[in-house]
Amino acid sequence: MYQLKINDLSEQEFLTHFWQKKPLLIKQGFSHFEDPLDANELAGLAMEDSIESRIVTNHNNDWQTHQGPFEDFDLLTEENSTLLVQAVDHWHPEAAQLLEPFRFIPNWRIDDLMISFSTPNGGVGPHLDQYDVFIIQGEGKRHWRVGLTDPTLKQFAQNKKLLQVEAFAAVIDCILEPGDILYIPPGCPHEGYAVENALNYSVGFRAPNQQDLLSSFADHVIDTESGQKRYTDHNLVKRASKGELTNNEAGKVKHLIASMLEDDGLFKQWLGKTLSQPKHEMDLAPVEPAFTQEQIANELAEPDTIFERVGGTRAIYQQCENELLVSINGDNFTLPIGDIAAVKLLTDETEFNTNELANAQNSLVFVQMFTILVNEGIWFNANQE
Repeated sequence: MYQLKINDLSEQEFLTHFWQKKPLLIKQGFSHFEDPLDANELAGLAMEDSIESRIVTNHNNDWQTHQGPFEDFDLLTEENSTLLVQAVDHWHPEAAQLLEPFRFIPNWRIDDLMISFSTPNGGVGPHLDQYDVFIIQGEGKRHWRVGLTDPTLKQFAQNKKLLQVEAFAAVIDCILEPGDILYIPPGCPHEGYAVENALNYSVGFRAPNQQDLLSSFADHVIDTESGQKRYTDHNLVKRASKGELTNNEAGKVKHLIASMLEDDGLFKQWLGKTLSQPKHEMDLAPVEPAFTQEQIANELAEPDTIFERVGGTRAIYQQCENELLVSINGDNFTLPIGDIAAVKLLTDETEFNTNELANAQNSLVFVQMFTILVNEGIWFNANQE
């Protein structure tokens, strides 16, 4: 639906020269761009309890942030205001299509699609993001300034939920028109203000930090009742100082902790579960009554049947020594290595034709897994919609 053109660069050239290195203005990255929704549809999403939204206003340099859901939009004034809605790809299939051209970045790195509507001079002020982002200009125009990373820049809180950064020198200073795209690496200061009523689409990427990863891994160790091995010191000898914790003892404690990370099975189970876990709620409709495994097997055997997955689904796999570990929305499944072609259809694509599956080996275990996914509402038979 959307065809991305990164100036005169190939996808690999972009990755080599710009990804996580420096910002890039992509003029007419999407030619003849058509918005997948309008401001009224976006406002409708912001009224839902299960969808994260906020309105940011800036009147007389008084920055205010208001959390949704919203019953009305009096705060969205004719100037100096912005409505932002998170994870729209989870709820709006047409908008979710905007993620597809960016899947030359691995699936597990893609986070979600945030959409904003701003009235003239509306924005969220100068700020830093700690993740990569592509910002697509939709309806209207927006003036953007982007700088290079500068560790000396100071951040400050305009209010409890709005962190901004001090003035910075810009290397990109431009007005984006429909179809233009900005790529901004982590840590690059940027600010954008609507010139006229404007829609913007932000494709964000996950970049977990060490603290988040260690905390998550510790939770997994506790949940799985792993890590039961205790410290031992069979060769303890008497020492002159009772208060000393020796380097050797400290090293043994460090190794005791590190040995859990070196447990490949424990680590990969945690990693798949964590990286496939959606951050936001999804628009899932579990099947009632549930399909049987035989029914799903019959549907998969039918030619020219299209199965689609709902927006926001996070599907990844890891190749282990003699098996595949498939992780979908925080759940892990173990499949035979021979199912890899079928697994790639589920993880690489947002839809597949059963004709493609007929050419790929799929085991009874694969059908069992897919039956669970269909019954949970993660995949559905598009021919029956």
